[in-house]
Amino acid sequence: MAINTVVFDAYGTLYDIQSVAAVTDAAFPGHGDMITQVWRMKQLEYTWLRSLMRRYEDFETVTRQSLIYTLRILGLRYEEALLDRIMDKYVHLDLYPDALPALNHLQGRQLAILSNGSPAMLNTLVRNTGLDRLLDKTISVDARRIFKPSPEAYSLIESELGAKPAEVLFISSNPWDAIGAKAFGLNVAWIERVTQEAMAAACDSTAVVPPLTMFKAMRTQMDELGLAPDHRIRGLSELAGLLPSRP
Repeated sequence: MAINTVVFDAYGTLYDIQSVAAVTDAAFPGHGDMITQVWRMKQLEYTWLRSLMRRYEDFETVTRQSLIYTLRILGLRYEEALLDRIMDKYVHLDLYPDALPALNHLQGRQLAILSNGSPAMLNTLVRNTGLDRLLDKTISVDARRIFKPSPEAYSLIESELGAKPAEVLFISSNPWDAIGAKAFGLNVAWIERVTQEAMAAACDSTAVVPPLTMFKAMRTQMDELGLAPDHRIRGLSELAGLLPSRP
């Protein structure tokens, strides 16, 4: 069956999550990298914990709570106004350089985002970065009140876009997300931005693994869950080799 719909994850796939480091380092000089890594890991952990406990709070709340946790465990003092300034970066994240060319290439197909992001965060981010002109729809898991990789979250693709799983290519750089989509029955392309060989070399190059390397080891490598994506690509630019352009 032909792929008529392409659905993207947002955070880490179209948008560079690590771009928040510029803001965190400006707020806490010398601590920006550590804050960014711990914050992201805790943010994801909270989505999974809240889903399992069935105690849903939207992604904006989860993101703020995980930032508070991070600053607390690092012993960093803050005021609410500072939290607001850091959080504001989430609606001004940097696009990956190949995001716009990839979306332009795929025009003629139905294009959408399916994200854990709350509707307000997600819609503002998409508008601020101009993707609202290229996407047919921006879908938040908030409609199901459970986070990816729950099957209930991926079911929004068919209900919101009218596309059967066999007609959809789902794209994510997050291994847990790629596997969740595959388990649901979608065609999946995983963006392998850090290869296994590069990861092994980075971990073997020093006795003390730095925070960014540890983060990459835990969050960028394919998980051992008995499933695999249909395609491994190194960036969004490689989508042109998977899907031809349409007039």
